Amino acid sequence: MSSDHDIIRRFTHWDASSMNATGAWAERRRLAQAMREVIARLVEIEAPEADLAEAATALERYASRLAEYPKGTKYEGWAETAISGDAAAFFDHSPLIGLANPLSPPISLMADRDQMTVEGQAIFGSAFEGPPACVHGGFISAAFDEVLGYVHSLTGTPGMTARLTVDYKRPTPLHTELQFRAQLDRVDGRKIYASGKVFADDRVTATAEALFLSVSPERVSDLYMEGQERDSEERDS
Repeated sequence: MSSDHDIIRRFTHWDASSMNATGAWAERRRLAQAMREVIARLVEIEAPEADLAEAATALERYASRLAEYPKGTKYEGWAETAISGDAAAFFDHSPLIGLANPLSPPISLMADRDQMTVEGQAIFGSAFEGPPACVHGGFISAAFDEVLGYVHSLTGTPGMTARLTVDYKRPTPLHTELQFRAQLDRVDGRKIYASGKVFADDRVTATAEALFLSVSPERVSDLYMEGQERDSEERDS
């Protein structure tokens, strides 16, 4: 059984939200999971033309229906961990760890605030294929950006990636549980350095080093307002 210290010290990226995932919120996550399964199977199977046409028509109809709804604020959160400055924030929309985003594998993350380390697990399916039976290198890079960004969030300050270097040691297999391990290396003023590795079957497939630059909450607010203005202009056009 975990001690009180362990409960405070270690937490997952969905701790802040999973207890309250009910109603429309829970159904949003359920829909995202179903969409992940559709994406995964679509790139693998040879379905009859009639079945594909029926599914495409149904999805087009639902896409049009969704377009009629206004963009809401109820489910707002952060789509990227580094910019939040809070490892316990709400990341349901993240394209890499978000439970309500069908693009995400998703990667599950656990942070140790005392040690300033992060551990992650993920399984990348066929939709993420690059070399035959292996994960596309671009997704490995994106995964590192998120995992190392989560390390950055342990500093308690918002930040953005300034540099990310990935060394690919060997192909990373699909349909295999991957283990990410990352750590905070040092902080030098606004500069935050982090590094990590990804393992498949206890073998390192890639390593990464990242430099993040902390930004002010005011700058984050400016980015948010700029996005809101663009959305408003698109709706009015």
